[in-house]
Amino acid sequence: MTYLLNNPADFAVDALRGYAAAHPEHVMLAHGGVVRSTDTPENQPALVIGGGSGHYPAFAGWVGPGLAHGAPCGNIFSSPSASQVYSVARSAENGGGVILGFGNYAGDVLHFGQAAEKLRAEGVDVRIIRVSDDIASGPAESHRDRRGIAGDLVVFKIAGAAIAAGADLDEAERVAWKANDATRSFGVAFDGCTLPGAGEALFHVPDGEMAIGLGIHGEPGIREVPMGTAAEVADLLLNGVLEEEPEQSDGAYSGRVAVVLNGLGTVKYEELFVVYGRVAERLAEKGLTVVAPEVGEHVTSLNMAGLSLSIVFLDDELEELWLAPADTPAFRRAAAGLPAGPPRTAVHTPGEDRIPEASGESRDSAARIVQVLEMLRDTAAEHEEHFGRLDAVAGDGDHGQGMAYGTRGAASAGSSAAAKGAGARTVLLHAGDAWSEEAGGTSGALWGAALTAAGGVFDDERAVSAPDIVAALSAGIDAVVRLGGAQPGDKTMVDAALPFRDALAAEFDSSADVAGAVKKAAAVAREAAEATADITSRRGRSRILGEKSLGTPDPGAYSFSVLMDALGTFLASSPDGTPEQP
Repeated sequence: MTYLLNNPADFAVDALRGYAAAHPEHVMLAHGGVVRSTDTPENQPALVIGGGSGHYPAFAGWVGPGLAHGAPCGNIFSSPSASQVYSVARSAENGGGVILGFGNYAGDVLHFGQAAEKLRAEGVDVRIIRVSDDIASGPAESHRDRRGIAGDLVVFKIAGAAIAAGADLDEAERVAWKANDATRSFGVAFDGCTLPGAGEALFHVPDGEMAIGLGIHGEPGIREVPMGTAAEVADLLLNGVLEEEPEQSDGAYSGRVAVVLNGLGTVKYEELFVVYGRVAERLAEKGLTVVAPEVGEHVTSLNMAGLSLSIVFLDDELEELWLAPADTPAFRRAAAGLPAGPPRTAVHTPGEDRIPEASGESRDSAARIVQVLEMLRDTAAEHEEHFGRLDAVAGDGDHGQGMAYGTRGAASAGSSAAAKGAGARTVLLHAGDAWSEEAGGTSGALWGAALTAAGGVFDDERAVSAPDIVAALSAGIDAVVRLGGAQPGDKTMVDAALPFRDALAAEFDSSADVAGAVKKAAAVAREAAEATADITSRRGRSRILGEKSLGTPDPGAYSFSVLMDALGTFLASSPDGTPEQP
């Protein structure tokens, strides 16, 4: 369990604040994360890496010369929001473009992708590196579709070294992908981790057994086997990783490997050294040469009892970059003499953007939109426990909390913008940013993108009409499909959202009654959501657990249908089903 905390909801923020205070020579706080305390050299690519909190030293611990320029940090085991990623990237970027690096998880893909779209729209060249080293999460032929675990350290260290050596954005991206493709990891767990404030671990492993192929967000392994000795665990991990060893050849991989033996929070250094002794012995027997091994806690999962082994099959280029100097709070190598650069003087701060002028009609519509957001907040709070129970079957049980946090943030941001005179469009744009940031995770990114796209349909110069509402709902759903990449049958929110969109268009075309159309479309969405109980998930974390999700509706699809039903009821409170003026 976590012994030292204030409010569990503030744990990640409190920890980040304390971390920055402890390492002022390396980092300073930016919105949602940290950046180097010195300015990025002009025209040097900025390496911005991140993920959820709970994994320290990843990711904030790796910010400094020779490694990363900044790290956005989400809530515990939740991806940073697009706003947080954007702010850290904006703070770090100085004319050379940005590489966004993260483990290949759905929420991170969505939020970092959303931030990349915004940066690119502003003229910043952005490249994305999704680390995918975990051999337990997919077949060898789909290596780049796997999830990322402790291989994050190697990929980001090599990319950061290339940048420090003068690589431009194209070269740094090439080297990062090369490191990712040369890295394989495998892990085991002996017991689950406990979230701050929780009284019970996310999962338990039966006595005398160990879980193979764990995830770093508290996910259990893919199977359980009898507990082994330290040597037997070392053999299990090493045999798994070396199954994908490439052939040796001159000028490429020639039997030299980087090794990271990583503790996940409870397995401490002496135990890791016992395991590594066997790993080193076995590698030597195979004629493989270890280059600068790392044994310790590098990518943790709070207090999970477990460990992982990463092997990087080196060539001359990767070896040189792996050995290059670095100076960060959590990773140092021959750091003396690295240039520090001039002191940083500013970071990007959200909320400083000017509120655009709006007509009285649009401000009136904005006030009604705030009421809608408050209604969604109250609905999500009412169903929070049920949404969480649905998600706990094959996920981590945080969907109810995420929906409650997201709707609460959206309502607060929308109300604040409206109080400053914002029109309908601007209120929804602010609400979308806040939903994404407060909720985190996959649903936060998708709902945030939906509100942002819906806001793009509205106008700050005119009132919202019934056709606008239909168009905005459709645009929001289209954004969910476009950003998330899910298809019908994947067991996601899309399974309810697409039938809703189609039914809404058909009903409104025939009746011109937006409230009635939304209500009927919500009923179609509920039926589609219930039908997802009969299929297994093909996306996100729950796909790893396969048939455990059978018999339970997808929480994202179900919550979508609930919120849309509540929207239909709300719209019916206006005589003509259009946004009533307060």
